[in-house]
Amino acid sequence: IPHTLIESELFGHDKGAFTGAIASKPGRFELADRGTLFLDEIAEIPTEMQVKLLRVLQEHTFERVGGLKTMQVNVRLVAATNRHLADLVERSEFREDLFYRLNVVPIRLPPLRERREDIPLLVGHMLARFAERLGRHVERLTPEAEAAFMSYSWPGNVREMENVLERLVLFSEGPEIHLELLPDELKTSAGGDANSPIPARLDRDLTGRVSLKELVKETTAQVERRLIVQALEQ
Repeated sequence: IPHTLIESELFGHDKGAFTGAIASKPGRFELADRGTLFLDEIAEIPTEMQVKLLRVLQEHTFERVGGLKTMQVNVRLVAATNRHLADLVERSEFREDLFYRLNVVPIRLPPLRERREDIPLLVGHMLARFAERLGRHVERLTPEAEAAFMSYSWPGNVREMENVLERLVLFSEGPEIHLELLPDELKTSAGGDANSPIPARLDRDLTGRVSLKELVKETTAQVERRLIVQALEQ
């Protein structure tokens, strides 16, 4: 939300409060009365709005932008941020009194690298969701691909995993997602050679069980797939 519109978005405005306010509009606090309001990325709220937010949390009252009537609400507030608010308080970038008012029941969500046991559950859920949405018959990762998912650090956490899985479902040619289809950074984390043009799964099977025709076919498909991905990214 643009900083100039945050106050109107949270507390609403009366008709004529500013240019373009052709009608009165209730804010999020008013709409969430006797319910729950979730504010994501609370650390990004402007300093001048932190004072008004603190008042609502302490007194449960506010006025619409351009309004004279004091409104009272009963709202359960849940806030989230990916930044350390205590550090922002020390640098005077976030009000200390608001921080302690919000920090009643803190819940820390660890990054994926600290809860790897959740990765298979998240993968299964996302694969089913993307397969249904994209109309693809993709059911699972191969053991090698799953091991790569488990060993990768996931700096982008769940959002990064969602993006990777959506791309994998889109380009998968069967019910299983193989290691060679994974992005280079995941294959590197699994100990493979990200720059090798030969799929890792076939490279390990070059003991006579894979014919030259099959090797050429799958390697060509892998190269084509990479070129398509590069073209789409460009």
